[in-house]
Amino acid sequence: MEQLTHFIAGRHVAGGSGRFGDVYDPSTGHVARQVPMASADEVHAALADAAAAQRGWAATNPQRRARVLIRWLALIHQQADELAALLSAEHGKTVADAHGDIQRGTEVVEFAIGVPHLLKGEYTDSAGAGIDVYSMRQPLGVVAGITPFNFPAMIPLWQAAPALACGNAFVLKPSERTPSVPLRLAELFVAAGGPPGVFNVVNGDSEAAAPLLTDPRVQAVGFVGSSTAARHVYATATAHGKRAQCFGGAKNHAVVMPDADLDQVVDALVGAAFGSAGERCMAVSVAVPVGERTADALVARLTDRIRGLRVGAANDPDADFGPLVTDVARQRVTDHIAAGVSEHATLLLDGRGRTVDTHPDGFYLGPSLFDRVTPQMSIYQEEIFGPVLCVVRAADYESAVRLCDEHPYGNGVSVFTRDGDTARDFAQRVQVGMVGVNVPIPVPIAYHTFGGWKASGFGDLNQHGPDSIRFHTRTKTVTSRWLSRGVRDGASFVIPTMS
Repeated sequence: MEQLTHFIAGRHVAGGSGRFGDVYDPSTGHVARQVPMASADEVHAALADAAAAQRGWAATNPQRRARVLIRWLALIHQQADELAALLSAEHGKTVADAHGDIQRGTEVVEFAIGVPHLLKGEYTDSAGAGIDVYSMRQPLGVVAGITPFNFPAMIPLWQAAPALACGNAFVLKPSERTPSVPLRLAELFVAAGGPPGVFNVVNGDSEAAAPLLTDPRVQAVGFVGSSTAARHVYATATAHGKRAQCFGGAKNHAVVMPDADLDQVVDALVGAAFGSAGERCMAVSVAVPVGERTADALVARLTDRIRGLRVGAANDPDADFGPLVTDVARQRVTDHIAAGVSEHATLLLDGRGRTVDTHPDGFYLGPSLFDRVTPQMSIYQEEIFGPVLCVVRAADYESAVRLCDEHPYGNGVSVFTRDGDTARDFAQRVQVGMVGVNVPIPVPIAYHTFGGWKASGFGDLNQHGPDSIRFHTRTKTVTSRWLSRGVRDGASFVIPTMS
């Protein structure tokens, strides 16, 4: 069986801990390869290599660093088909969806190529007599990324591209469930001219992640995962003096107003709820129709549409979505569905027990639809992270907004309406980090920032966009004075001013 490696100092390094994890092909349910689980000593060694390589990379001017990113981007595009097939085979999302995963990541690389402009500081001429004041943005040093299984290309690229563009070295600990694409991205960075040691990948579980939160060489940590883990990473990293941007779970609502185009809404909800088998932090998992008439009409349309969705292997071009990533994930979602039934939600469509004839051992679930879910139910409170859509009926607009505001998660939310005043009011008032207006998955484009509120995000700055440059650099401000020859002011015992 194929054994993967780490990628350290520009080369593949065999695992030395003796521990390995199984990497499955979710479509077949069979083990496809094994991934090494790094020990703490192996991670510390990778950090030492990164720290040594970072100094030369930081001394490379930003335009030359940007040229490496340009070549890296070209190589990723050239190998997009191979990367998408590999990603799909380890995650279970369809190949078309895997291409989207890669594309959303490369868009951030495109943004980071503009780093020579983004790193420009400020300058004030003659702030005082003969005094100029200016600022510069400088890299932090070594930064680390801990990324989830569900976007093996997009999120590593979201973290790595700005970090590298700013002159940092980057150490990535990807999910042990989907490690192959992150390894290939690091290979391609070196092939594009990136110095060995500047982009390293250490594979493993929590034992590999722990040193990234405590080693003094790591100056900042980016994390995406569950809210429980995000809170832990944030607390541990910041306690050790590091910057941290940590993104957790979600329970994204879609508010459907009575004037909405229900055909458009059904198209949007079906794709947003069941694409990638619901294994997206931006998946819409709660539909909130306003008024009983709207709810009845929406549920009838959703039931008909969802019943016809096709579940198949990740490489099936006719499949709407594929399997879940592991059998453990499938069982967890199955347990949530059972909990919803026991809580007396109305289960209109039950995806349990779905199989695919050609792959009887795959980790499949069909789409499930609940109606008359209430805020007290666990299926409303908890992130299911699977192909399950809950309908929560709201009596009026204010009740719908209150549902969004009072939920502990605050990642993304959408409103569907033809009324501009309603849309504007909703966007301004709702207490959620990302808002879609007639857009089901409100993921900002690469030059805006991505991030949720409340239990969905921990830290002051968000991913990609201008915040990513601020996160990966620190500002140094210089006050400069050049005296005319022979001019002396003498000693001063009061705080200096510019007036």
